[in-house]
Amino acid sequence: MEDRPLADLFPPATRERWLGLVDGVLKGGDFEKRLVSKTADGIRVEPLYEPAAPVAQPMRAPGPWRIAQRVDHPQAEPAQALALADLEGGADALTLVFSGAPSARGYGLSAATVEELDAALASVMLPLIAIRLDAGGRGVEAATLLKGVAERRGEALAGLDLDLGLDPIGTFAATGRLGADFAKDLSDTLARFDEAGFDGRVGLADGRPYHEAGASEAVELAASLATAVAYLRALETGSHDLARARDAIAILLVADADEFLTIAKFRAMRRLWARVEAACGLDPKPLRLHAETAWRMMNRNDPFVNILRTSMAAGSAGLGGADSVTALPYTAALGLADAFARRVVRNSQIVLIEESNLARVADPAAGAGSFETLTDELTRTAWSAFQAIEAEGGIVASLRAGTLQARIAETAETRTRNVATRREALTGASEFPFLAEKPVTVLDVAPVPGEAVPFGAGETLTCAPLPSRRLAEPYEALRDASDTHLAATGKRPRVFLANLGAVAVFNARSTFAANAFAAGGIEAVNEDGFEEAEAAAQAFTKSGARIACLCSSDAVYAARAVAVAQALKAAGAERIYLAGKPGELNDALKAAGVHDFLFAGCDLLALLTEAQAAAR
Repeated sequence: MEDRPLADLFPPATRERWLGLVDGVLKGGDFEKRLVSKTADGIRVEPLYEPAAPVAQPMRAPGPWRIAQRVDHPQAEPAQALALADLEGGADALTLVFSGAPSARGYGLSAATVEELDAALASVMLPLIAIRLDAGGRGVEAATLLKGVAERRGEALAGLDLDLGLDPIGTFAATGRLGADFAKDLSDTLARFDEAGFDGRVGLADGRPYHEAGASEAVELAASLATAVAYLRALETGSHDLARARDAIAILLVADADEFLTIAKFRAMRRLWARVEAACGLDPKPLRLHAETAWRMMNRNDPFVNILRTSMAAGSAGLGGADSVTALPYTAALGLADAFARRVVRNSQIVLIEESNLARVADPAAGAGSFETLTDELTRTAWSAFQAIEAEGGIVASLRAGTLQARIAETAETRTRNVATRREALTGASEFPFLAEKPVTVLDVAPVPGEAVPFGAGETLTCAPLPSRRLAEPYEALRDASDTHLAATGKRPRVFLANLGAVAVFNARSTFAANAFAAGGIEAVNEDGFEEAEAAAQAFTKSGARIACLCSSDAVYAARAVAVAQALKAAGAERIYLAGKPGELNDALKAAGVHDFLFAGCDLLALLTEAQAAAR
């Protein structure tokens, strides 16, 4: 008997052998259409990659990423209690979100004095944690308040891990207003803090405004890089040493639930920054790279799905090399998160770090063909996009001219179509909606938007502000209308499913239709299959529904769909739909009263908008 390793007994696994097996499964199907996808930047995503040689690149310093929690309650006392609970529960960083900041979303600390901010941070031991400020146009004011708290407590700035988070350009992109002297204000703030022993970061190039407006991964990277370069120039012009200016800048990227692209994006950012450092004649140093989970992926309906999204996003950011990760609570789209929601999002990261051990390897994606290829392609594409912004005069000039907004709007329009057709599926919103979900709790704090002031003194520059959107909003609007109808009448809008034939014949399309209509807040009335058109019409009348949808196989449609549609129309159905594509029956079905066809890839959002209006 041969004593060889088991793997030696089989022929080597090659791409050619794999492609042969794939051809057998596809049975003539198009490989490109079925198995190859493209990102919003047009980067190919293959189904299989060869192993790649690891590419040496800057990464996070050895050790786990920091777990950062937002401090965004308007009142000092509850804000302090929530922050302290987070720190005692395992977080080791705080993001102080001030009222009026774009990311505050109607909430945020209202502290206007050193005493008020000190109260919000009572019992918080500043030297033991990292702090990042998020104050929008009030950035210099918030930084001054934090400096006052440190001085009041006798804490040396040199002993604190601080990111002042001044981001005049990101605030400009989000609000459309910017003080012309922002560069001088940024430089003067760094000088003032450095004189007090500060050695942290003053500027933050924030990718959130671009991501929330619908930007692709490469454009978010390019805009963040162009912002960081603008700050680097501003600090150098303000007589700061170039090395110190480099060390005074941090970058924040958005992490979403796409594991591959999120990891590749964070790795690409470190490569891009290292290229800028080399162009400046500086020896590369690890970039301070922050992450926050994506606002645009959050759902109001079925919010528990957000736990999965934010956990995937947080883990991917950590694997990609983020220094700190702020994960949004799963109820963030519904209001101000309570202690339970904050605990869930905090513990998710603790599990990722302490139990899943995701932070034990410096660059776990190194050498993986998929991640190395995506990182390389994303780096190249983002560098080209960065060069385009620079050719337009820099990011401020590009924003003032509206060219960057136009590029982002084009990508966002494509994504909107993909959401409407469910090419980009949203679990809990467009896919697998749950109309009987129980409400979740948030804090009883009404949003009170603070005044969004421009950053910097001098003449106010203006641009078209980038919108902040969540992908699920169109479906949520339909669900809201359904909830209103339910509250007023005791019933949701309903659709009668005219199931034809045996269960085994109609069940697949009936289930598909019920889920699709539920995405628009329309409840399905589902019954056993009908053999006769008149029986289906009588059941429709009895159901009380105003719209109907035929569900069965193509063979049954060919034999009965026209007669059933005619009977339903005669029974008073205001809209009749058919689950599936009509094929050669299109004209006959339309003449019989079928209004539209429900199938994978149809404009579901448009169909549901019309259907709900007719069903109410």
